[in-house]
Amino acid sequence: MKSTFTAACLLCCTSLFAQKAEPANELAAGPGAKERTLQIDASVTTNHEVTIKGQRVPYKVTAGTLPVWDDEGKTIAGVFYTYFERTGVADQGARPLVFSFNGGPGTASVWMQIGYTGPRVLKIDDEGYPVQPYGLKDNPHSILDVADIVYVDPVNTGFSRMANKDVQGSKFFGVNQDVKYLAEWISTFITRNKRWASPKYLVGESYGTTRVSGLALELQNAQWIYVNGVVLVSPTELGIERDGPAAAALRLPYFAATAWYHKALVPELQQKDLNAVLPEVEEFTIREYLPALAMGGNLPEAKRKEIAAKVAKYAGLTEKTVLQNNLDVSTNFFWKELLRDRGYTVGRLDSRYLGIDKKDAGQSVDFNAELTSWLHSFTPAINMYIREELKYKTDLKYNMFGPVWPWDNTGNRTGDNLRQAMAQNPFLHVFVQSGYYDGACDYFNAKYNLWQMDPGGKLKDRMSFEGYRSGHMMYLRKDDLATSNEHLRQFILKSIPKAGQAAKY
Repeated sequence: MKSTFTAACLLCCTSLFAQKAEPANELAAGPGAKERTLQIDASVTTNHEVTIKGQRVPYKVTAGTLPVWDDEGKTIAGVFYTYFERTGVADQGARPLVFSFNGGPGTASVWMQIGYTGPRVLKIDDEGYPVQPYGLKDNPHSILDVADIVYVDPVNTGFSRMANKDVQGSKFFGVNQDVKYLAEWISTFITRNKRWASPKYLVGESYGTTRVSGLALELQNAQWIYVNGVVLVSPTELGIERDGPAAAALRLPYFAATAWYHKALVPELQQKDLNAVLPEVEEFTIREYLPALAMGGNLPEAKRKEIAAKVAKYAGLTEKTVLQNNLDVSTNFFWKELLRDRGYTVGRLDSRYLGIDKKDAGQSVDFNAELTSWLHSFTPAINMYIREELKYKTDLKYNMFGPVWPWDNTGNRTGDNLRQAMAQNPFLHVFVQSGYYDGACDYFNAKYNLWQMDPGGKLKDRMSFEGYRSGHMMYLRKDDLATSNEHLRQFILKSIPKAGQAAKY
């Protein structure tokens, strides 16, 4: 059965693609162009500097496109990228290189580029909400001090486009198709920029975690490129099945975190710190809630009421509501129900954000409050940044969300692909970053991924996890921007082998 969790984790939702979009075969513009024609292989470079952790870091940015070829060597697409490279480096071969992808699967790399790891970030308030006038500022926490970064926009996102109207979208729009052509593209980029010697990392957010998990093995087996680290930011289910009781049970810790944030828990829990509440809920989820859901209609009535009372206590709901849902409360209903009496809904990707529906009644929310807010601040900033600061001149619309449907999700074994890549490459480490208030790709499902990827526990010394008090884009909160970048910085530095260290068990 196709997992419903996959759909929940896709950052691009159906309503977004209902807006008028450019035809899939529309062509992008090249640097300096004042038309919508594609220069598939062109770039522009600018020089900058930033202060990171009190240290001056000079760097250059190359914004441009590189081609994608088919098996016959015919150009079928141009992929847009922005390449941030620290200048004045004595030994570039020893310097880590990070390839960064966002999700959707139809969204560009804008989110982490100007929200998280890049040297310029958008102007927002300390909790991540839009402010005007729009703009950017230096990011004192960027990882550019320790690694060069390539932000990649897959085909039909950002300025990336297919080469002409005769190219079929099916060559790109699917789990395995996406991984195959992007692995080829990465190989081209590494060769063009003479980065074969560099330690290499893949960072993906949301559906980007599906992408980079598949890329880890594809790069290894088809391109002979071995990466040192894979970072999963707000990961999807990675093709790991969890339908039925597991899917229902694993939501509860997220419900508890959200209820705690909105002060909707009973006093005995609300007075505790979040880090004290969540382990208690996780323990109940695994040891009591999941077995009870597995019993279904065979669960004794007294036990059913006992479990319902605990679920209600941890989720900030009423026992009656939990029983009416047969102990299985959906995320859609939860977002509508938790603050119904206060007249608000909570956000899907970040439940700190509040929405207002036309009616308080109903089973699901009218809109995603958090995504609307993010588009409000990110869209002007990325257009200003690329066109004005990076001097990439074009009349083409930058696709925050591009047409990539239908998306072929068959054969998604990316979680196991990542496991295989780790087994084959002793240098490969995995780091997961999750926000406690993310309801689309929740933190406890991210932990479950790690458990199921490595059921024998043989790889767990190369796997690590960090949680943050924010949502899907945990870095939009000022405090988490600092800590999440520092965690990423330390992960990169610690996963580089010592001189002379061999890759062997």
